[in-house]
Amino acid sequence: MPATPTRRRGRGKRLVSDINVVPYIDVMLVLLVIFMVTAPFVPTSTIDLPTVDATPRQPEPYIEVQVAADGKLTLQPRNQPGSHEIEVTRDKLAGELKQLLASSEEQGLRGQPVVISGDKQVRYETILEVMGDIKQQGVSRVGLMVKPRSGAARAS
Repeated sequence: MPATPTRRRGRGKRLVSDINVVPYIDVMLVLLVIFMVTAPFVPTSTIDLPTVDATPRQPEPYIEVQVAADGKLTLQPRNQPGSHEIEVTRDKLAGELKQLLASSEEQGLRGQPVVISGDKQVRYETILEVMGDIKQQGVSRVGLMVKPRSGAARAS
């Protein structure tokens, strides 16, 4: 028998390899609308927190070193009985600060922090020099005072 070429039966149909995504998009849009309509009706979880009477914390005593725009230095113990301002020069800052720290240790205030508050117009280098002078006195807690946007000044 002679070999006959094989013929396809039918009209030569091809397989379709494309996926029609239009029905899927329609279903997704319907689901999106359902979620958007029902979302406002879903209850949000709320937590009812207990209330406690807050005890006011006594502010910690500290020594403030004020650096004015004209370069004047002022020492002032804060949150301590009998505090008063002391105007000093940079040369006398170390001695006056040492006296204030010694008197605060006598009152039982050991390791008292020192906070520097400088005017906006003062050069940053001057603030750092004052901070270096304070650190040379053995003060381990030195901070810079800032004024928060709400109003009152606080140490950071």
